[in-house]
Amino acid sequence: MTIEQQVDTPRKRSRRDEILQIAVGLFATRGYHGVSMDDIGKEAGVTGPALYHHFAGKDAMLVAALKPVSEGLLSGGRERAEAHQGEPTAALEALVDFHVEFALANPAVIALHLHELDRLPEEPRREIRRLQRRYVEEWVSVLTAVRSELTDGEARVLAHAVFGLMNSTPFLAGEVDRDRRAVLLRAAALSALSA
Repeated sequence: MTIEQQVDTPRKRSRRDEILQIAVGLFATRGYHGVSMDDIGKEAGVTGPALYHHFAGKDAMLVAALKPVSEGLLSGGRERAEAHQGEPTAALEALVDFHVEFALANPAVIALHLHELDRLPEEPRREIRRLQRRYVEEWVSVLTAVRSELTDGEARVLAHAVFGLMNSTPFLAGEVDRDRRAVLLRAAALSALSA
C-alpha cells in the first residue's frame, strides 16, 4: 500500500494488509524483538505458521511496512512540488500539508521507523535510506527556492528538524482532536521553516 492510498484514497484491504497492520501495531508498541510470529498470528486470528503464506518472516513484514512508506513519501512529495512549480511558497505549504496528513494517519509506522529501521537486513535498509534522502532533497529544492539565503546543507537541517516535529504524532496524546492537531502541526512546521 502506498502513502497515496493511505492518505488520499482508502481501498479495500487484503488479508495481507490486515496482517501487516497488526504486525506494525505490535512492533510499534512492543518492539521488533518483543513480538513473535505466533504473537502476530494470535492477533490476526491465524496460526503463526499460516503467516508464512503472506510473509517470509518478521524481516519481510518490516520491509513491507517501511519500504512502501518511503516510496510513497517520495512520490507524493514530488507530485506536490511539481504541482506548484514556479510557486515555491505554495509548494512548501503543500509539502507540509502532505507530511502532516501522513504523520497523523500513520503514527505506528512512524514509531516503527524511528525504533526499528536499523533491524532491517542491509540491502532493504540501504534502499529505504536512499528513498528518504531523495525525499529530503525534494524539500531542500523547495526550501532553497523559498529562502535563497539558505545553503543546501542549511535547508537539510531545517527539513530534518521539521520532520522531527511533524513525526511527533506517536507521542501526542489524544486530548486534542485530529483536525486541531493538524492545524497546530502545520502552523509549527511552517513557522520553523520560515524563521
